[in-house]
Amino acid sequence: MTSGPGPLLVTLGVVLILVGLLIWSGGLRWFGHLPGDIRIERESVRVYIPLASMLVVSVVLSLILYLKRFF
Repeated sequence: MTSGPGPLLVTLGVVLILVGLLIWSGGLRWFGHLPGDIRIERESVRVYIPLASMLVVSVVLSLILYLKRFF
């Protein structure tokens, strides 16, 4: 096991680059437009509440942290 924050920062950087490339290429176009995401658009007000999208993020992060405990 390596110590220090270096490997963690490199891993987070690589993950951010991969997510950025997915967003840039349109691979995550569905994210934010799931059934359950609330959008209210009026003439002077726009309200967006991404309930389903944040549920997906929560499940994925929980799964990653759960698997990290075993490896």
